[in-house]
Amino acid sequence: MKMKSLPILKMTSLSLMLFLGVLGLNAQTNVYDDVIATSPNHTSLAAAIQQAGLESALQDPSATLTVFAPDNNAFDDLAAELNTDINGLLALPNLSDILLYHVLGTTVPAADVNNGDIVVPLNTANSLKLTKTSMGSVYVNQAMVNAADLSTDNGVVHSTDAVVLPSETVVDVAIDNNFTSLTTAVITAELLPALTDPFGTYTVFAPTDQAFSDLAVALNTDINGLLALPNLADILTYHVLGSEVMAADVTNGLIAQPLSTTNSLKMTVNSTGDVFANQAQVVSTDITSDNGVVHVLDAVVLPSETVVDVAIDNGFSTLTSAVIEAELLPALTNPLSEFTVFAPTDQAFDNLAAELNTDINGILALPNLGDILLYHTLDGTVLSTDLTSGTVVTLEGNDILVDLSSGVMINDANVEMADVTSDNGVVHVIDKVLIPGTASIDEIENETIAVYPNPASEEVHFNVVTSGEYEIIDANGITVKKGTSVDGKVTISELENGNYFIRVAEDEKVALGKFVKL
Repeated sequence: MKMKSLPILKMTSLSLMLFLGVLGLNAQTNVYDDVIATSPNHTSLAAAIQQAGLESALQDPSATLTVFAPDNNAFDDLAAELNTDINGLLALPNLSDILLYHVLGTTVPAADVNNGDIVVPLNTANSLKLTKTSMGSVYVNQAMVNAADLSTDNGVVHSTDAVVLPSETVVDVAIDNNFTSLTTAVITAELLPALTDPFGTYTVFAPTDQAFSDLAVALNTDINGLLALPNLADILTYHVLGSEVMAADVTNGLIAQPLSTTNSLKMTVNSTGDVFANQAQVVSTDITSDNGVVHVLDAVVLPSETVVDVAIDNGFSTLTSAVIEAELLPALTNPLSEFTVFAPTDQAFDNLAAELNTDINGILALPNLGDILLYHTLDGTVLSTDLTSGTVVTLEGNDILVDLSSGVMINDANVEMADVTSDNGVVHVIDKVLIPGTASIDEIENETIAVYPNPASEEVHFNVVTSGEYEIIDANGITVKKGTSVDGKVTISELENGNYFIRVAEDEKVALGKFVKL
């Protein structure tokens, strides 16, 4: 009996896989052959893997991999940043290191990514910083995952819109130098993608952990309370400039615009070389990274509208220049203090310059400029409705006289505009520069006398020197009356209202007193 021969089966690759599948002999899939090499959106990545000779590592059936796979647009963007093309990228000497920086040695589905995860890829030169936003987006460093969970037998592929590089960034500076609170805040505010951009250029003013603790105490909370602040991202970006500024490039009075546009940063370099950003002192400088520089601060700066901003925003150019020259920016930008500032107009400063036969530069060069400015400043917020007639002590230490009998006068200056409020106080605009009463008094040893009544309107009395030559000096240090006292009294009815000093000399005795004329 003649047997029939069996037909020869011709199978396609697909039919072979199906046939093997029937027999339980499925061929294993892998992240390279079955995802990357077959994707029309990842031809540049496939070419790079072939150029670096990494196909076999990604085909390994015993591996458990996660590949963050930049798409073709990502490679085009990288080529443009480096001023080259895809061939230039394939010729990079560190191409293999760059590719291995995209691969984890474990399988991590997108659902397992937690915001702030820091993981070590196969290239251990740097870690990968993962972000999961409140909207559910996933980032690896600055690159967003645009297609997730492309699974195979030896791992998972997540497509990304950018190539990540193992660069040392300003975020790495914070992590590597144990800025725990700052790092946690950056993660919470979902700012890792921005600050890990290898092609960004940043200056970061980095508050220490103690700085965050101090702020928490001031706000009567803890670090968790700070992390829950609704404007946390704005606070953090207020510490970041979009350019690199080394410590040597900072000048006194530099006003810089950070990434937060809520307010500007005011820089101070004082006469001893100390550098401040607003009220915070720079305690360590010039910690460099591949995408910027970090300066360490002893306090957290806040984008609050301060009395300094009132001066800047309302055109008080001379007052602003004086505050900068006197190195008072750190004090007056403190968001946790409160001040009342009597702010002279530019015309008021011009008038003072004319009286002193000088110009604005002469005013700014006055050795007692800081005292003059502090004489315009009260501790605490005092609105116009809180003012009462009488004397008030200033931060300079001397009193000013508040007169409400006809409008509002501070010494002999009129308040032209009241109650310009800010987050750390209030500003009242005045038409004259106030001069501390002791500013023009010769520095000689004087016996102090009691002057009474005080305030007075007609005459004053004193009881140490009963008679002798006297001199009355106004708040500007100008002698306005002199003569000989009779029985320890002097008529003052012709004087204008304000603060005065009286100096009385008898034989070799000199006595000095102070009174207010109402």
